[in-house]
Amino acid sequence: MKQKKLIIAVLTAVLLAVPSMVQAKSVQAKAKMLEVSFDYQRQPGPGSNQYAVWIENEKGEVVRTLFVTSYTTKGRARGGQQPQRGYIVRPACVPTWVKTVIADELTDQQLDAVTGATPQASGTQTFTWDFKDQQGKTVPKGNYKVVVEATLFNDSDIIYSGTFSTKDKTGDITITSELTKHDERHKDMVTNVKAMLK
Repeated sequence: MKQKKLIIAVLTAVLLAVPSMVQAKSVQAKAKMLEVSFDYQRQPGPGSNQYAVWIENEKGEVVRTLFVTSYTTKGRARGGQQPQRGYIVRPACVPTWVKTVIADELTDQQLDAVTGATPQASGTQTFTWDFKDQQGKTVPKGNYKVVVEATLFNDSDIIYSGTFSTKDKTGDITITSELTKHDERHKDMVTNVKAMLK
C-alpha cells in the first residue's frame, strides 16, 4: 500500500512539473531583436550632450549605427560659414564611434541615415536593433557587441558595452562601463544603461 501511494505521489509531482517546464521553455524563446535604453539628463553649455549607439561584430567593425547626435555629424554654422562635421571641430566628440565607424569615409547621406536631433529634454532614450546591417541585410549568426558612447563634457567620455550572440535566448545583457576622465558635474548625462534581447 505504501509503495502504491509513493508511485501516485511521484506521478502527481511529475504531472505538476510538466506545465511549468513547458512555460519556462516558452519564456526562454530565441531573441528576435535587441533593445537598448538609458536615462538621459541634458547638460548645460557646449562640449556635452553628444552620444552614439552602435553594434560591432567580432572583428570590431561597425555593422550598424543605431543613432548619433546631429552635432557630431553635421556641426553648426558659425558666422555665416558652412558647417563642418562636429567631430572635426571638436575631436573629443564621441571619438570612439568616429574612429570605429571610420566617419571620414562616410558620405553625408550615409551619416544622415543614422543621425538624429540631440534631445532637448531629459528622459529615457530607447533604440532597437533587428539583427540587420546598415544595408538592411540580416547579419551572420555570431557574437556582437552593443556600444553606447557619451561625451559628458569636452574630453570626459564614457563607454557602456555588452556582448551577446544572435543565438542567445531572450534576456538581459551584462553591461560594463569605461570612463576616460571623471566629471562630477556632468556624470549623470547618461545613466542606467540597459540592453535586452527580446
